[in-house]
Amino acid sequence: MNVRVRRVYDPPEPDDGVRVLVDRLWPRGVAKDAAHVDEWPKRLTPSTGLRRWYHAGEGSYEEFARRYEAELAEPEAAELLDHVRELTAEGDVTLLTASKSPEESHASVLLRLLGQG
Repeated sequence: MNVRVRRVYDPPEPDDGVRVLVDRLWPRGVAKDAAHVDEWPKRLTPSTGLRRWYHAGEGSYEEFARRYEAELAEPEAAELLDHVRELTAEGDVTLLTASKSPEESHASVLLRLLGQG
């Protein structure tokens, strides 16, 4: 099993496997057909309130990650996270994000929870 994080703006690669967009909003300037997104589980992404709080610079990445993990424990998000775990058991998965710093984003939290970070 191989899970990785890539920016959605990067061109698809043959070894991407299942491409999962993990942003709540569709990335600006990316045509849907060009993104080659296989799945877009919006409820797996941070809530609008949490996303705005973090992007406003009001808290640390560690606090953001803690709050996001709490959101992921909610039933609907937990079910979607389990689905992505199932995908990883079947083959390669690429988590796609528009974040300029994926290593300090929700994508890295997901990567860690999927046992890859």
